[in-house]
Amino acid sequence: MSVTEISPEWLRANPLPPLPDAASKDERGRVLVVGGAAEVPGAVLLAATSALRAGAGKMQVATVASAAPGLALAMPEARVIALKETAEGGIAPAAAPRLSEAAARADAIAFGPGMLDAEEAGALARALLTKLRGEPGILLDAAAVCGLEPDSAGRHAGRLVLTPHAGEMAQLLDRPREELEAEPLEAAREAARRFRAVVVMKGGVSFVATPQGLAFSCARGNVGLATSGSGDTLAGAITGLMARGAPPLLATLWGVFIHAVAGERLARRIGPVGYLARELPGEFPGILAEMDGG
Repeated sequence: MSVTEISPEWLRANPLPPLPDAASKDERGRVLVVGGAAEVPGAVLLAATSALRAGAGKMQVATVASAAPGLALAMPEARVIALKETAEGGIAPAAAPRLSEAAARADAIAFGPGMLDAEEAGALARALLTKLRGEPGILLDAAAVCGLEPDSAGRHAGRLVLTPHAGEMAQLLDRPREELEAEPLEAAREAARRFRAVVVMKGGVSFVATPQGLAFSCARGNVGLATSGSGDTLAGAITGLMARGAPPLLATLWGVFIHAVAGERLARRIGPVGYLARELPGEFPGILAEMDGG
């Protein structure tokens, strides 16, 4: 089957939903970012900042209690929810009811940035997917991807996005990493079919696949994007675009593109390597405006 390149021409022919000048912050969309751990408290900050830079209007962040006060000071734009944590510093299973309450107020949810324990993250993701009501867009990232099950994913078919790198995809599909790196598009297609989700297989060339068999590729970007926190910013960008009203596939394709182009712009200004993930979101508004998607 054919693979469509994610290009400016394709995106302009498939624009994001417009935002009226008089739109309120609620109309621009409400995001919930869930994640973090005592050792990785900044991942949710990167994802949440990216969602707002992509145009979302309201932000909730749910993270471990030990990181919540610092995060609230670092991100005054967000409502920060402190969750019970395990002795190892991860989000405790007992946090599931509180997460369900917060999710009920969201138009789009990013679950997983900064979560380190795949077993804990997977159990929480399954619990949230089981209890979740309404029709928010849902993105699972990092450790939250690894423990996903087809049954819990299938409840949200048409609204679910997965953003694994090769290591996470290997755990998700229970296949050797080397096989998936050799055929990344086929890995994305297999995961999309099995979990009825839009899937981004991240890499030097990123591939996006849908359960219906559509496939897209993006070779934009550069080696500088292979840096700590870069995936968190991609997850946030896609989630912010979903909150604005873009369907999961459209939000994913736009998010992958603006993330890659942000890396290109930073490479020209700073250098091909050495720019930071925290610098990527600041490029999103200008790229979106130039693409008539802002």
